[in-house]
Amino acid sequence: MSKKRGLSLEEKREKMLQIFYDSQDFFLLKELEKLGPRKGVISQSVKDVVQSLVDDDLVSKEKIGTSVYFWSLPSCAGNQLRNVHRKLESDLQTSKNRLEELTEQSNALKKGREESEEREEALAQLKAIELKHKELKDEMVQYADNDPAAFEAMKNAIEDAHAAANRWTDNIFTLRQWCSNNFPQAKEQLENLYKEVGITDDFDYLELSPAPLSSVVD
Repeated sequence: MSKKRGLSLEEKREKMLQIFYDSQDFFLLKELEKLGPRKGVISQSVKDVVQSLVDDDLVSKEKIGTSVYFWSLPSCAGNQLRNVHRKLESDLQTSKNRLEELTEQSNALKKGREESEEREEALAQLKAIELKHKELKDEMVQYADNDPAAFEAMKNAIEDAHAAANRWTDNIFTLRQWCSNNFPQAKEQLENLYKEVGITDDFDYLELSPAPLSSVVD
């Protein structure tokens, strides 16, 4: 023999509502916990089931003095269902109106985008213009080195670097002269030191050879 299946939450709610409808009376929770098992609802779950009915406005709950009473009449349930029905109808109408608005907006956005020879031709021209724009940008990058402004900036940078190098050369010559004057007995050691750091006999100021413009700008 198979074990009897327990009631679902919805079935328990229906059973408890039936207690209210049949008696049309007011109950304390402890009274409902005694009546529930007669309908197949165990006493331990009566409180939660009744509270769920209260949350859905299917059962009324009121504290009178120190006691809390529960009640529900068929007429009250009918009114509640009618209120729910009216709300659902209102929500449905609102959704329909919104759908119509969105449909109109969608149709308006589609205007001018219908497939046609003119539209296809315009799209092709736009694509060709975009491609030409990309080619011109690539060409500009290739000729960036030949830009007069870029060349002038490069020329100035070379001149600044040349001047700085010769200032350091002048400083080195001054330092060598100072060492010779103050340490004449260490001349040989100083010469070896100069060679070690790259200051050879041919060390001299840098000469700046101007580059012809034609080598940079076509």
